[in-house]
Formats: sequence, C-alpha cells, structure tokens
Amino acid sequence: MTQERPESRTGIHGWGAYVPRWRLPMEEIARVWGWPPHQYKGLNVKEKSVDSPDEDSTTMAIEAGYNALLRAKVDPSEIKAVFFGSESKPYAVKPSATIVAEALGITPVTMASDLEFACRAGSEGLRASIGLVSSGMMKYAMAIGSDTAQAEPGDVLEFTASSGAVAFIVGPREGAAAVFEATYTYVTDTPDFWRRALKPYPRHGEGFTGEPAYFHHIMSSVKNLLEETGYKPSDFKYAVFHQPNGKFPVRVGKRLGFTMEQIEPGLVTPFIGNTYNASALLGLARVLDRADPGDLILVAPFGSGAGSDTYILRVTEAVKEKQGLAPRFDDYLARRKTIDYALYTRYRKILTMLPRG
Repeated sequence: MTQERPESRTGIHGWGAYVPRWRLPMEEIARVWGWPPHQYKGLNVKEKSVDSPDEDSTTMAIEAGYNALLRAKVDPSEIKAVFFGSESKPYAVKPSATIVAEALGITPVTMASDLEFACRAGSEGLRASIGLVSSGMMKYAMAIGSDTAQAEPGDVLEFTASSGAVAFIVGPREGAAAVFEATYTYVTDTPDFWRRALKPYPRHGEGFTGEPAYFHHIMSSVKNLLEETGYKPSDFKYAVFHQPNGKFPVRVGKRLGFTMEQIEPGLVTPFIGNTYNASALLGLARVLDRADPGDLILVAPFGSGAGSDTYILRVTEAVKEKQGLAPRFDDYLARRKTIDYALYTRYRKILTMLPRG
C-alpha cells in the first residue's frame, strides 16, 4: 500500500480484555431444554462465560479499560474521549461511558458517549477514536465493547450469548503497539436481529442472519478494502472476524481466502461464547497478546442491522514490552469455574419472584 490514509497516523497504545470466571457448558443448556446434540454441537462452542451477580457491562468494561491503561502507560487525564459500545447497558437512560471514565480517572475533561449498533457498537467507538486522533483533536481516545449474556431461556441464542469486555486506547502512530494502515465500513438496512423497546430479550431472523447479513456484509467490507489497498489474504499473519458462533468466522474466512492457521489465533467464541460487542475485538486482543513486530492483522467486526468494519493493522516493536504489562485473554480463559443452569438463572436474574400472599 503506497498511498497514506488518515488512519495511518494512529495506532493502538493499549488493549485490555476481561472475561468472567463462571462458565456454563452447552450440554447443561441442552439438558434443561431437551435439545438433541446435533442441534447445538455444530455451533462449535464448548461453554459460555456468565457474569456474576455483582457484575454488569460497566464493571467488566472498567476491568478491561484498566488493563488497557496498564499497557498504554498513559496518564488517564490525557484520554479525551471514552466510547462505550454495548447492547446490555445497566441503564436505559443514563450514560455508562461516564461510569467507566470516572472509575478509571479519565473525567472530567473528556467526551463520554454510549454507542449502539448491535454487536458493532464497540467497533464504531474504535472508528470514532481513530478519526478524532488522526484529526489532531485529541492525543488519546478509548473505545470499549462490553456485553452481558442476553438470550431468552430456551432460545438457540442461549447457547452462545455470553459475557465479556475489551478496551483499546488509540493514540498517535509513534509508540503504538500496532498502527492502523487502512479501514473500511459497509452498512445496509438488513433487519436480521433486533430488540424492541421494553422487551427483555433480542429476537433474530433465523437463517436470515447468515447469508444476507453476516456473510454479505463482512465479505463486502473485506473485499473492498483489499481491493483499495492491494493486499491479498496471504499477506496477513492473522485474520479475525465477528464470532456469533464458532463456525461462521471460519466459514467466512475461508471464503475470503484465509487459512485456518491465520484464523485460529483470533478465535475466542469456541471457549467463551459470543460476547456480542466484545466478540471480534476480543479476538484482536488475543492476537495482540501473541503478535510479533511486523505482523499484518486483518479484523472484521460485524453488527446486525447491519454493518461490518474492516481494519488493517501492522504490529510494531513496541508490542513486546506491552504484552506482559496486563493479564492476557488466555489468563482469563484459564481461571474458569463451571456452574449449572440453576446458578446461571440466579446470576442472570432470569427468574422473577412473585409477591407472597
């Protein structure tokens, strides 16, 4: 790629992941609802992460944001924007971004905004951060994707809907662990997944969520950016895609010409389920945990409704020092504890108790 793009002035200075320790196996969900094995094993998910009763999307975001600060080694007061992407905010009306910014010492001289675009809201925050930093309006901005497990009991979404958070600190190219070379966004009005006001659980368009939504948007976004930049799939060390389950990212990656060797390091859903806004971005965090200087990374988040972003990043020498400054994704993966469906319903407050008498 020869032509300089505005995003090439920016890079990731810090990244941080967080995954709750509680895990609900797929077999336990199937046991309760009578699902036969062939109806869920094809999802390629072993278990899903579940937030504790004292956790929500903001507390998980704070943990991820703190880890990102440890790696970035910047004064929190230098971060002039915090974008919080989620579809499971604890308040319908009250920003979550201010809670996170206050807890991390970023307030009061900062922007703070909650973003929504199904699973793409965290990626929206990342694109906005790139724009603000590359324009010179600010030196650092933080983008967060965080969600708790949302799925109607007994629905197929319950097998994959999980909990987790990820945060990135975007700053100038100099000193970054990975620099952005190019970005691209592809969006249409494709109603494949939604949740109406006052409804507790999201709905989905079954098979409609695949070809016209997930695959069309990711493939269009990736292909257009590769055409613009002249890169080929073989140029990349890693390729990370949105992960609503464990099979879609593999399938879309192979359709685009990527190999399993490129795709596998960024896969997180087979181990913890679909963390919605943290899904593909957690995959990027896992890749940065192990990347080497010079590695080229492609990342393609997706959000129902529908749209996909594509990012191309080049890893720098600074990545090696930063990798050991905070817990890695695999550290959170290892500290798992299994729960049963009864504890899951208690932790997620799924059961509603009627007044006695």
